[in-house]
Amino acid sequence: MKVHVLYEDNHLLMVQKPVNIPVQADKSGDSDLLTVLKEDLKVRYQKPGNVYLGLVHRLDRPVGGAMVFAKTSKAASRLSDMFRRRVVERSYLSVVHGVPKQKKGQLVHYLHKDKRENKVFVDPKHPKAKKAVLDYEVLESRNNFSLLAVKLHTGRPHQIRVQLSSIGHPIFGDQKYGQHVNKPGQQIALWADVLSLDHPIKKEPIEVYSLPPMGHPWNIWSHLNQREKLFSVPRLSGTNS
Repeated sequence: MKVHVLYEDNHLLMVQKPVNIPVQADKSGDSDLLTVLKEDLKVRYQKPGNVYLGLVHRLDRPVGGAMVFAKTSKAASRLSDMFRRRVVERSYLSVVHGVPKQKKGQLVHYLHKDKRENKVFVDPKHPKAKKAVLDYEVLESRNNFSLLAVKLHTGRPHQIRVQLSSIGHPIFGDQKYGQHVNKPGQQIALWADVLSLDHPIKKEPIEVYSLPPMGHPWNIWSHLNQREKLFSVPRLSGTNS
């Protein structure tokens, strides 16, 4: 598996996560991103023994895009604190069913995760429900689909998928929260496109860009072609890892 590196120095490794790969090892036994990256670092830098790489945030298995890992424990500690304080800016692109009535808006829900089902529900009355907040903007609409830019203010499990589905605009290809409108086997159209943070050691601002691959439904939007030229970010062919 080849993983595209977006930024790297002695403290950070920022990469483009492929779709359909877990971030870390799970009961599926499938190859995971953390293990792949550790092995890559070991080979590239000819390091003996185990390689340290800190996992400080996650993306759902079917989702691709920009992620940051820590190459030192000091960077890991500071990055984890930055995510807790919500000073890391994360934005996403998503293709949803339908056209939202408001071109821009903020969604606020209280979400509860049922661990047995591995599914999240909007349930403000549940004692363990947690507040989830995101902003969205409609970038384009056509054929009863819309391309959205989404900015997270909180980092709840499955947050974007649940919140957009709850307002009647499930994400294209989402088999968990949009099974009533999506076909089996479709790839979810949710992509982490921008990750912006202050370097945990150097304190310098860093911003990386990642664009979804050329394939349906990403290839129908003129906005993405413009972003490709603006940020000089290559778009990979296909939609699977």
